[in-house]
Amino acid sequence: MTKRKFLITSALPYSNGRLHVGHVAGAYLPADIFVRYLKARGDDVAYICGSDDFGAAIEFKSWFEKRKPEEIVAEFNPMQLVDFNRMNIEFEIYGGTSLSPRHPEFAQHFFTRANEEGLLEKIESEQWYDPEAEKFLPDRYVQGKCYYPDCESENAFGDQCEGCGRQIEPLKLLEPKSKFSGATPEVRKTTHWYFNLPEFEAKLRSWIDTHPEWRSTTRSRALKFLNEGLRARPITRDLKWGIPVPLDDPDAENKVLYVWFDAPIGYVSFTADWCEETTGDWKDYEKWWKNPECKIIHFIGEDNAVFHTIIWPGMLMAEGSFQLPHNVVVSAFLNMAAEKMSKSRGTAIWLAETLDIFEPDALRYYLTAIAPEPSRTGFYWDDLIARTNGELVATLGNFLNRWQSFVHKRFDARVPPAGNRTELDREQLAALPALRDEVSEKLESYQFKAALETLMKGAQDANKYFDTRQPWVTGKDNLEDCGTAINVCIQTARSLTVLMAPFLPNAAESMRKVLNLDSLDWQTAGEEIPEGAPIAKGKPPFRKLDTEKTFEAVREKFPPE
Repeated sequence: MTKRKFLITSALPYSNGRLHVGHVAGAYLPADIFVRYLKARGDDVAYICGSDDFGAAIEFKSWFEKRKPEEIVAEFNPMQLVDFNRMNIEFEIYGGTSLSPRHPEFAQHFFTRANEEGLLEKIESEQWYDPEAEKFLPDRYVQGKCYYPDCESENAFGDQCEGCGRQIEPLKLLEPKSKFSGATPEVRKTTHWYFNLPEFEAKLRSWIDTHPEWRSTTRSRALKFLNEGLRARPITRDLKWGIPVPLDDPDAENKVLYVWFDAPIGYVSFTADWCEETTGDWKDYEKWWKNPECKIIHFIGEDNAVFHTIIWPGMLMAEGSFQLPHNVVVSAFLNMAAEKMSKSRGTAIWLAETLDIFEPDALRYYLTAIAPEPSRTGFYWDDLIARTNGELVATLGNFLNRWQSFVHKRFDARVPPAGNRTELDREQLAALPALRDEVSEKLESYQFKAALETLMKGAQDANKYFDTRQPWVTGKDNLEDCGTAINVCIQTARSLTVLMAPFLPNAAESMRKVLNLDSLDWQTAGEEIPEGAPIAKGKPPFRKLDTEKTFEAVREKFPPE
């Protein structure tokens, strides 16, 4: 196979809180599955991520808790990495925009390049100001009543109404209140720099047109935003915590880069930091970001779709020397019951507590099986338990385990001879390379749920084969034929082990040891383990859940309100 080069990123989580299951389902688990597949295939891959440390969210938490922003980052950045590690989501680097030594330089470089190209305009505007907190308020930190007559929701913010979903003009918000102090804000004038995004409308449309392979929902979101007309966007903010605006201008004093502008540049900064750690030269980041042979793939949630398909590419076009993303893989939100999973609203299912109850492979399986790829899906505890027991354990785990006792009891813990294979044996073995290719096809097109379904269909077929061959019967009066069937089961187990590794890494590693495989290279799915090769004793790869005890643990970790 041709060796390809990929740079994969996942959205940078804010370092003001912990990770919840919805985070993982949208931007991180599918990316990790894809990265594991690419590496197994032999491609050159870098998976880059880190925390988004600047902006109003951190300053807001800092103000309320009377702590320095640096202290909040120091608490949550490593906590997030621990949770990712527990979930077996593995990055080349997990940085932080306030922790990277090169991030300020990169962020200011993007600002400076846009300014040099005449793409920035200084504009005076009116904005909400909290007189008690003595702060200009970012749009998201003003809450009030929606001004649309057919809505009038009281859950409207300065950027968007959560009731009707429409964009809000912040100064039109009815009955506004500051989320900092609760005071009624007042309108004051301030000056900011705006990025001329409309300059790139034609180029952005042309670029999107060259990628018909994107998910239809991603393309439709991007094109809808373009069709509504692009507007210049502010890229500076009146905050203390952030990257200083690199201008010798009195109006730039006490202003920082807007977090949406600096955050995606973190992908570049972290790549440079990783290159310095691994090659000794941070400038090797150019081999990834400025190399036409390297495909850059962003994995994000639906709330970041416009930023990564319109605004971030516009920034890259303005800078001029970077490659544009090859794909932006957008997942919808994961709902808890009927409500979007959100840490800010108190509806989050925290990842750490969930992993205290469920094995990571079980959670990885379930979140992939219900993946919110085209549209939002629901997370339900009873469904997680039922699928773990009824699918993961009863189908895949059952097949991987059920033939092992025959090997140790009847064939001296070694692969028995192939013997005289029947037509059914040959059909089962012939299906394995086809299974590998079908899973590959789904993964290459970012259909992770469908790829897992294909894998599970292979496990179902393997169980049918085992039931049809009945080695428990032939083992009594035709040991040679029994050995042939067990040989085919072992070859099938080898293929399933390789193919499940991107989805279920713990179980795959356990089975690799049982089968004494040197590696789980993708192309070895369909290849045979030779006769006489040793087979180690193993345990069932997945744990069956006691429904009552598991629900009790769930109620203890997540008590009902």
